[in-house]
Amino acid sequence: MKKLINQIMKFSVVGVIAFFIDFGTYTFCNFMGVPYLISGFLGFTISVIFNYILSMHWVFKRRDDISRTREFITFVLLSAVGLVINEVMLYLVISVVTPSWPWLQNTFSVHMIETIAKVIATAVVMVYNFISRKIFLEQH
Repeated sequence: MKKLINQIMKFSVVGVIAFFIDFGTYTFCNFMGVPYLISGFLGFTISVIFNYILSMHWVFKRRDDISRTREFITFVLLSAVGLVINEVMLYLVISVVTPSWPWLQNTFSVHMIETIAKVIATAVVMVYNFISRKIFLEQH
């Protein structure tokens, strides 16, 4: 149990750094007028590259039975599912929930709603990422 807690702590550190990379890119792109789905894609993609490098060197024990190429492809495929979850969450909060609840539009600015949506999406994807990487990429 101590090993799992230590691993979750390391994953959290990597995740926080990746979040700031993702969120910073997303926010900067939004500020520059890039549409939110493209901003989300760019932030997510840059953070995945960082996350792969650090996760496979520091968080997870690499499997001996798969090549590094297969490992990277698996990581990217798992991340692609995470990207889909991320984009769906952004879309649902920004384009479905917010227009359905006028009080949200009256209470928060568009940028605040986009920020809240990104935080929600990131939390959901972080849980998915840990579980899927532990199952498919770590030595058992």
